[in-house]
Amino acid sequence: MPYGVVHTFAGGTKEQYEASIAAVHPSDGLPEGQLYHAGGPSAGGWTIIAVHDSRESWERFRDGTLMPRMAAGIAGGFAAPPEETGFEIHNEVRT
Repeated sequence: MPYGVVHTFAGGTKEQYEASIAAVHPSDGLPEGQLYHAGGPSAGGWTIIAVHDSRESWERFRDGTLMPRMAAGIAGGFAAPPEETGFEIHNEVRT
């Protein structure tokens, strides 16, 4: 079942987003298992939405790539962890 994740970085900026994505995503696209990614400015910061093919896929990316790289520090990246909301996707419509 697809799994969605919403990250909100309070005070986050486009520059921090670009540095962070460059550090955690492969240069040729999305991480294995990730189906969709969107990021943009939101009230008070920056929001990222990602959809993975399963919760397990998300957890592999989170635990194996995202959190270790953020914990090590990403030059110019987000300074603090995001507020996170995860959810199983009940319905998905594509054009």
